[in-house]
Amino acid sequence: MGRKQQGAVAVAALMVVTLMGGLDALVLCDMDDDGLMACKPAVTKPNPEAPSPLCCEALSGVNLTCLCGYRNSFMLPSLGIDPDLAMALPAKCNLTPPPNC
Repeated sequence: MGRKQQGAVAVAALMVVTLMGGLDALVLCDMDDDGLMACKPAVTKPNPEAPSPLCCEALSGVNLTCLCGYRNSFMLPSLGIDPDLAMALPAKCNLTPPPNC
């Protein structure tokens, strides 16, 4: 599935969940909303912070290949996440990013 198709599927799924009673929990590439909130200060412009230990712990369980698939998607910006800052997080947390990401 191409990147555009992945993005469209993700947005469609998000819309369906929202329409069916709200978004109680968001899971993005195996990172739950607690992990997303822990990492949000590190991936939000204009003054991103260094990732916290809690963020790095959450990121260690993430499907990084999946996350790379969102690099050019509007999904991350719609969540207030800067894609370039998000792609830099694994290195900042001493994790090995997948090749070609």
